[in-house]
Amino acid sequence: MSFANRAVPIVLAAVLIDTIGFGIVIPILPQLITDLGHVDLDQATRISGYLLGVYALTQFFAGPVLGNLGDCFGRRPVLIASMLAFAADYALMAFAPTLAWLFVGRAVAGVAGAIYGPASAVLADVTPPEGRAKVFGYIGAAFGIGFIIGPAIGGLLSDLGPRAPFIAAAALALINATAMIFLMPESLAPALRRPFDWRSANVIGAFRPLLKSGDAAPLLIAWFIWSLASNVYPATWSFWSAARFGWDARAIGWSLAFVGLVMASVQMLLTGPIIARLGERRAAVLGLASGTGAFFTYVVITQGWQAYAVFLVSGLSALVFPAMNGLLSRLADASHQGALQGGIGSMNSIAAVIAPLLLTQALANGVERGFAGAAFLVAGALAGVALLIVVTKVLGRVPPKGAAIKGTATG
Repeated sequence: MSFANRAVPIVLAAVLIDTIGFGIVIPILPQLITDLGHVDLDQATRISGYLLGVYALTQFFAGPVLGNLGDCFGRRPVLIASMLAFAADYALMAFAPTLAWLFVGRAVAGVAGAIYGPASAVLADVTPPEGRAKVFGYIGAAFGIGFIIGPAIGGLLSDLGPRAPFIAAAALALINATAMIFLMPESLAPALRRPFDWRSANVIGAFRPLLKSGDAAPLLIAWFIWSLASNVYPATWSFWSAARFGWDARAIGWSLAFVGLVMASVQMLLTGPIIARLGERRAAVLGLASGTGAFFTYVVITQGWQAYAVFLVSGLSALVFPAMNGLLSRLADASHQGALQGGIGSMNSIAAVIAPLLLTQALANGVERGFAGAAFLVAGALAGVALLIVVTKVLGRVPPKGAAIKGTATG
């Protein structure tokens, strides 16, 4: 894929802004929730799970709708509207007077943040099927860079108060929306568009064309379980690191920035070569094995420097989503790429509803009993199940790299 297509860097910037907006809040969540709710850290941990759950729940419903709107009207107007909504929402949350307003703001951000479908569909529009796994790695890199910039900004701006990061996120979203309005071309030709259909604007409808092929089901199940496990980072990292290492907002921000740097480096520099050499199936196995090992290691470490060492080893887990997405995107035709990517985003969102509730409660209960690694123990078990599914069900069923997938959906 050539970056001469102006849509691509702008779309990646949209994903980056989305991730910055999410990540910028993480370091200041403990302080913001304790201040607004007048609660202690244990109670704030549980509240944060509900807060993240609301964000993800609205994304769950919005993802397939935005993806289908992109298939109907084109990707450009959907992405512009999402960025404008982001800007307004973060401005609102900057002045939220109570926890209730914070929940409202997170709900609106969930709708606006369901841009995974249209953004990924743009990349699928301009990339041949055999190159999509590598290109989806660029989205992963944008997420990684967002987790460098977002938590770092959140940690630094925390010195100005817990509201300052929201103002910064609003400004970034408005700048990106302006760039889209004046610079972004449309990637979906009118001839490839299809009428909007509410029956397909949900996670089941989005995946219906794929499920005509038996190859999709184990991939989707493994994706969902891995999504549950990988949510341990946004759901619990701030609270776990504060409990385990005594880190403050600045230290938490820098640690997440380092994670983002490692992930972005893998996505930008290693995803393409590794997938080209191993194929999408084996690359997914490698990523899952790396992530599973890392989660179990977090259970037992006791020093902050050890966490940084684990980051380096776990970086290969960034291969999982682009490898699986490359396989799934070859099961959908051009007119359903938006629906597919919206469905994937929706599936990620429902995982992000369940995971914070599960993992934050595991962490809080574990801390009360002197076992701060409980959340990562649960995450490791989930990741192990996803790895087992891919090894036993996907490796033997999905064709080797570069081969056409039997049963490709046509509508």
